[in-house]
Amino acid sequence: MNVSGLVWAITLVALTAVLLVDLFIIGRRPHEPSVRESSLWVAFYVGLALLFGVGLWLTAGGSVAGQFYTGWLTEYSLSVDNLFVFMIIMARFAVPRQYQQKVLLIGIVLALVMRGGFIAAGAALISQFSWVFYLFGAFLIYTAVNLARQGESAEEEFQENVLIRWSRRALPISRGYDGARLTAREQGRRMFTPMLIVMIAIGTTDLIFALDSIPAIFGITHEPYLVFTANVFALMGLRQLYFLLGGLLDRLIYLSYGLAVVLGFIGVKLILEALADNNLPFLNGGDPVGWAPHIPIWLSLLVIVATLAVATVASLVKSSRDRRRELAGARG
Repeated sequence: MNVSGLVWAITLVALTAVLLVDLFIIGRRPHEPSVRESSLWVAFYVGLALLFGVGLWLTAGGSVAGQFYTGWLTEYSLSVDNLFVFMIIMARFAVPRQYQQKVLLIGIVLALVMRGGFIAAGAALISQFSWVFYLFGAFLIYTAVNLARQGESAEEEFQENVLIRWSRRALPISRGYDGARLTAREQGRRMFTPMLIVMIAIGTTDLIFALDSIPAIFGITHEPYLVFTANVFALMGLRQLYFLLGGLLDRLIYLSYGLAVVLGFIGVKLILEALADNNLPFLNGGDPVGWAPHIPIWLSLLVIVATLAVATVASLVKSSRDRRRELAGARG
């Protein structure tokens, strides 16, 4: 793709306008969205992503659109996994439900900024050093193995990092929340509310997740424009999805296994592509490895969709069986 500066500018302005509208709605009326409201917003954002892909298909061809859809689906599934940790953070800090929307939106904005920086850095590295795909691939395989080992308990593990612990000790924190404000006056003294600690927890969590998601999408497409737009569309609507899924998130017990397979597959794909374009002097004499196969985008999309579908269905079946057993045991 040869994306002009004008196209980049139009895309950024349009996406920023959508986020500002979202922010205005929350700022005007903080509340816990209903299932209907959340469903409509999620459908709206998913529809936008699908329409954007159609536009790419008409202007740049099916291959480019396929790369976008595959990248968007991968990033969307990884973003859903983020929601597990967000739920734990909200519960850990007892954030009132009506203010969780603002926390999530700010977290999403932080994630967009961080991922934008990672995308720029990744694109610069790839343009200068093709061997970086070996590192990306190895990192994704390592992450996949860790996810598979953690299994069903992966979402339950949230440890306060150094920055959060330091903030608790060093900053004057009030005893309770003051709406969604970051500061409040308590006994005549200006103090930070626990909302600031929540924001720090969300922001640092976003940073950790970006380390997985950016190498993953670069394994699908090398085009920075597609990498960026796929990430933006995956994050938009994540706030409403959080409230829409609600208790369903707890039932997706095999999602980590599915994501492990997806990340492992993309990691292998990256290493195979690196071998096919190899220029490392100590590997095959600096020549490309002829036997390394190219995995087409349609196959990548098929593997990702099938893996996530199997993980979702298996999770729902398993959780339904467990609930029936619990009910039967309670009655007995």
